[in-house]
Amino acid sequence: MFRFSHNKKNTKSDQELLLLYRKKAELTFLGELFDRYVHVVYGTCLKYLKNREESKDSVMQIFEKIAIELKVKEVENFQGWIYVVSKNFCLMKLRKISKTKDLDQFVMDSVNEIMEYPDLIHHNDAMLFEDKSEALKKCLDGLSDKQKKCISLFYFEDKCYDEITSITGYDLKKVKSYLQNGKRNLKNCMDKKYVKKSESS
Repeated sequence: MFRFSHNKKNTKSDQELLLLYRKKAELTFLGELFDRYVHVVYGTCLKYLKNREESKDSVMQIFEKIAIELKVKEVENFQGWIYVVSKNFCLMKLRKISKTKDLDQFVMDSVNEIMEYPDLIHHNDAMLFEDKSEALKKCLDGLSDKQKKCISLFYFEDKCYDEITSITGYDLKKVKSYLQNGKRNLKNCMDKKYVKKSESS
């Protein structure tokens, strides 16, 4: 299914190929090693991502990722290590997708709430959704600096709580508070913008 090396299979051990790659930085050696365990990588991706094409793309991305890491990183058990790398890669991808959906969901909820008002039913639904992104940008700009920073790091830069505390210097409790209040303020702002737009239509 995948071939990362065009050379005939050799008898070098995993560790020998790792050492050769680190010493010469030639993808031929890493490709030969990766080919031995590509079924592990693909199988892991398929297990977590549940999508064949996305899993195939992820295999390529993981190869590119380890090609950089293994230039300096020492690995004793490549098979075990590549499994962990593949698993973490997929979990990170799923977390990012989840965050994107979460952010989009609460914005969409604010739109849906507006549409539930009887006196607004006659307005054009499409225009509300078309302006969603622009309204969200304006509402983000209206947040306090701390809320905006935490919202941006969490949703748009895919940072976890610990990473945000490290980057901003805020303690964990404050980070969670800024995220919660920021989301609420964004939703309220979105509601007001849509109400205002609808009333002026």
